[in-house]
Amino acid sequence: MSRRPVHSAPLARSAMAYVLAGGRGSRLMELTDRRAKPAVFFGAKSRIIDFALSNAVNSGIRRIGVATQYKAHSLIRHMQRGWNFLRPGANETFDILPASQRVSETEWYAGTADAVYQNLDIIESYAPRYMIILAGDHVYKMDYEVMLQRHCESGAEVTVACIEVPRQEASAFGVMHVDEADRVVSFLEKPADPPSIPGRPDVALASMGIYVFETSLLTEELKRDAATPGSSRDFGKDIIPAIVARGGAVAHRFEDSCVRSSGEADAYWRDVGTVDAYWRANIDLTDVVPALDLYDRDWPIWTYGEVTPPAKFVMDDDNRRGMAVDSLVSGGCIVSGTRVRRSLLFSNVHVRSYGQIEEAVLLPGVLVGRHVRLRKVVVDSGVVLPEGLVVGEDPDEDARRFRRSPEGVSLITQPMIDALKA
Repeated sequence: MSRRPVHSAPLARSAMAYVLAGGRGSRLMELTDRRAKPAVFFGAKSRIIDFALSNAVNSGIRRIGVATQYKAHSLIRHMQRGWNFLRPGANETFDILPASQRVSETEWYAGTADAVYQNLDIIESYAPRYMIILAGDHVYKMDYEVMLQRHCESGAEVTVACIEVPRQEASAFGVMHVDEADRVVSFLEKPADPPSIPGRPDVALASMGIYVFETSLLTEELKRDAATPGSSRDFGKDIIPAIVARGGAVAHRFEDSCVRSSGEADAYWRDVGTVDAYWRANIDLTDVVPALDLYDRDWPIWTYGEVTPPAKFVMDDDNRRGMAVDSLVSGGCIVSGTRVRRSLLFSNVHVRSYGQIEEAVLLPGVLVGRHVRLRKVVVDSGVVLPEGLVVGEDPDEDARRFRRSPEGVSLITQPMIDALKA
């Protein structure tokens, strides 16, 4: 686990976390047809946004705002059910801030910076000294208190959380070019030739979309940006580059505040923004010692605790055995006479007999019929898979019927299943 510098009082008490959760996440294809990317299910129990929110609560931050926009109903419902434990009477707040044309009667949130600007009056009513701006669509564990303290120590106008990535992969990110003191010299959005870290030619620093400001300075910057013609009203495109240009930005290494249990060897951060990345990050959790420890009781991932009966496994004949190996199986699941291997079954998944499930991510409420064989799939919530369906054995047939990713993962939704019957 990260080691905190010693200060007289946690700075998190004076901070507000503001989570940007309005993005669609179009690269997740049909998984975000009905929900925003932060609301996508992850890890057999949680939603993606639970990681940013849990990091804030575990870091000691008790004032949280979440800006929503794209198809926000399931996200808002999840937060109302699972994140209603903060108590205003104890100076704790949790505000859900949908785009509601509060500043203009003709505009929704025009960008990430505008999503904060339109709610400045709400932020100012709480009078936080610090603002930590968070992306709501990444999977990681991080102690924001460490980043807040480093921000104060550096005297920077903005501190940008960064993760080290191989230089050849950095073209997919916003890249921070830093000097030997981690002062940001330039910010480059998805550069063809990413700059390396001083002294480490094969490594670059990619922005994590996490920023710390003093609230007074952030307010000034947002008002200036709102008055600037032609601005895209975006942190990464407008706010951060303007501060970098005058030498006021410092990079904060994720390694310094990443939270790790004894079983986690490396700093874990994932952008699960494609079907392949989403499938892989989920399936990796089935490893005997996974790279991400969801069982760390010192840094729990809070979420909505749905009331379900226990998972159940039935039938024990040679060709009809209900069992799961190297898998995560949630409450309410019934595995009847089928073998499940290296898979994740979210709540209330029912699997009927004589099938085989392997490397599958089955979202809540999926019903798997008899004699179904699945391999390397993601099945959206509530889908009913008909008897005898086979996926993962014939690539051409899979691509004809379903959404097949570049790495061979089949994404299955109910409209795709209904089309098979037409």
